[in-house]
Amino acid sequence: MGLRFYLCFLALFSTFFISTLGLGHLCLPEEHVALFIFGDSVFDARNNNYINTITDYQANYEPYGENFFKYSTGRFSDGRIIPDFIAEFANLLFITPYLHPGYHRYTDGANFASAGAGALAETHQEMVIDLKSQLNNFKNLESLLSKELGDAEAKKLLFKAVYIINMGSNDYAVPFTRNSSIFQSYTPEEYVDMVIINLTFVIEEIYKKGGRKFGFPNLPPLGCLPLARALIPGNTGACKQELTALAILHNKALSEVLQKLENELNGFKYSITDTYTILSERINSPLKYGFKEGNIACCGIGPYKGINSCGGKRSVKEYELCKNASEYLFFDTGHISEKAYQQFAEQMWSGTLNVTGPYNLKELFEYIKSVVHSYIPHRCQKQKMSGANNENIKEQELTENTVKNQVDGDSSVKLEY
Repeated sequence: MGLRFYLCFLALFSTFFISTLGLGHLCLPEEHVALFIFGDSVFDARNNNYINTITDYQANYEPYGENFFKYSTGRFSDGRIIPDFIAEFANLLFITPYLHPGYHRYTDGANFASAGAGALAETHQEMVIDLKSQLNNFKNLESLLSKELGDAEAKKLLFKAVYIINMGSNDYAVPFTRNSSIFQSYTPEEYVDMVIINLTFVIEEIYKKGGRKFGFPNLPPLGCLPLARALIPGNTGACKQELTALAILHNKALSEVLQKLENELNGFKYSITDTYTILSERINSPLKYGFKEGNIACCGIGPYKGINSCGGKRSVKEYELCKNASEYLFFDTGHISEKAYQQFAEQMWSGTLNVTGPYNLKELFEYIKSVVHSYIPHRCQKQKMSGANNENIKEQELTENTVKNQVDGDSSVKLEY
């Protein structure tokens, strides 16, 4: 009880204190690299908790989050997701969602991702934050950073930052899950082109704002997700090949456009991780990677637990839950488990060229061009602060680290970082 009260007090204190501390007081070290996140449910750290949507696109109820956070946070996982691990590897705190009404450590970056989002505005329209709307939120944040840090420091922060983007799965899944007639109007190649054009536009807009280092997981074999297998009559065990074929087209087009951007945009560097192969290998040989089950989800109902009912808050209320999610590659109908997310994040962070290239994220975080100093002069003026203020900043850092390190010790404490 004492530890729980102490941690709750620390969390409340840090939220109150940080919200009253202007960013203008911060003087960022030269080696500081922020992380900005765009995407769908694979990257959404609970932005959808704060929008007017339906439970199909939310995960803020049990059993989501319970294996790590001990309560549901809004992440589509039994625990952490890829951006959480990337932030940890980069020695950053968990990157908070842009729409979170409380604590924002914007100088570490922001998470704009929204579950259900697509590169196309029509994908789950008015229910999610599509990719271009995420871009608009980023531009609003850029204005705030310029106001609070000053133009020079804000530009340098955006210039040195790493931007990770996961997008496309929902655009390709919707025609199959919503009985859409889209492919009566477009060939698969034309449809993929529309997705890639929108994605390219967003990359180029971020580049105009200073972004130079980008990371992407390519798409997995979408037709082999439990959701897709459940769509096939007769429970044959086959993957839905039409859906996987779109992922293959997308991955080829994404690779080509990134190579093109690297040739055309000065200083543009990227990392692309072969999620398609990573997931395929774990589906085909789960035991090799520490899983007992590679096809059936931990949480859901129906064939492969592929009916989207995990948590009982969606249209189908019945669901079954496995005893140990870490034994399963998939946690729910369309999302992998925390253990699998960690393996994917490790490949994005430090994977070798056969999986991640031409850079991995670790190399992008460590790659700070010497031209930073000439491109944007260092104008961070250290203000004289009272001893109390200096002590408060140290206490803030201690508080954040204490909460993060000790939350595992008391499973009854419900904290958000």
